[in-house]
Amino acid sequence: MRAEILTIGVYDTTEERFAAALVEAGVDLLCDLRRRRGVRGPRYAFANARRLQALLVEAGVPYRHLPELAPSREAIARQDAADRAAGVARRMRHDLGDGFRAEYAAVLARPGAREALVAVAAAARRPCLLCVERAPAACHRALAAAELARLTGRRVTHLMP
Repeated sequence: MRAEILTIGVYDTTEERFAAALVEAGVDLLCDLRRRRGVRGPRYAFANARRLQALLVEAGVPYRHLPELAPSREAIARQDAADRAAGVARRMRHDLGDGFRAEYAAVLARPGAREALVAVAAAARRPCLLCVERAPAACHRALAAAELARLTGRRVTHLMP
């Protein structure tokens, strides 16, 4: 399989479809971009840190938590304000606001974030960036993937199990 950057969300999938998508795509490193590695509710309990890591061991997919690529509290606050102003629930959002994008660009410009992206590129041919939103355009993982693609010349594919 060729070198590529993949992304995946948790919402609107199941544990089985999630794990199968990673294996079928040949993911050789799952990068968790969440600051807080938990998801509320039993439907998505498989994405909570301990269960997720156990699932990945079974699937043969290495795991790395990269909190330096998580959005800042300021970015989240800006997006929450934009969602409220638009009358859109977080899980129903289809795109990120300009305020979030600007704040997250600042996160990606930090030395720790840049080092994390370089380390991912060196460690894996087919890394997969994880967060929770289903729609990649509504999630910071797509922005991080685009930056990683810019640095490496690899293409980005969004898995939608």
